[in-house]
Amino acid sequence: MIIYGKQVCLHALVEHESAIKTVYIAKKGILPQKLYEQYKDRIKFLEEKWAQSMAKGGNHQGLLLDMKEFSQSDLATMKKNNFVLVLDTLTDTGNIGAIVRTAYALGVDGIIASGVKSLNFASITRTSSGALLEMPFVIIPNILDVLNELKQVDFKVYGASMEGTALTECLFKSKKVLVMGSEGAGISKRAKSKIDEMLKIEMQRDFDSLNVSAAAAIFIDRMR
Repeated sequence: MIIYGKQVCLHALVEHESAIKTVYIAKKGILPQKLYEQYKDRIKFLEEKWAQSMAKGGNHQGLLLDMKEFSQSDLATMKKNNFVLVLDTLTDTGNIGAIVRTAYALGVDGIIASGVKSLNFASITRTSSGALLEMPFVIIPNILDVLNELKQVDFKVYGASMEGTALTECLFKSKKVLVMGSEGAGISKRAKSKIDEMLKIEMQRDFDSLNVSAAAAIFIDRMR
């Protein structure tokens, strides 16, 4: 997969050397000398037009990487954790990347994407500032299978909704699942039947809702 942007690429170069296939440089001096020496056998220099083409018009900042494809986790691993985040039919990689970044920083153990068959992992890596490379993440299309399996090993499932118990009033089990639905449709009807408790963020002013990544950050911080 191709990722680009100075900060996310530097993170990958420092932390994930074995996954780096080729380092593409379109701006002189972009790499610290130590990294340049470390990767000199894998470096290729690009003209700006080719860098723009590889980044599909994105802001590459002079640095791009060709990495091995993202290695997904699995449900068996998720079941050994304490705090799992389930994304129900979320497809926007900007929102998913922001959620991954927050989830990793605040201590979520793993993320499952349901209701989708595939995602652009290169985009999520970029929008998460590289946090995806550190976070166990797996796509499992059938959310009923996911929630049934987790409930069988004593997870309590909480869902984010505009209706339900106030988030500030809830005491959480140590083994917990948070389900976040899409901004448009919310949590799917199929998933609602498996949720043990719906929770809401109480607003101080009359407003429709929060962006899903902002809402996820508030839920995760309260539940951890």
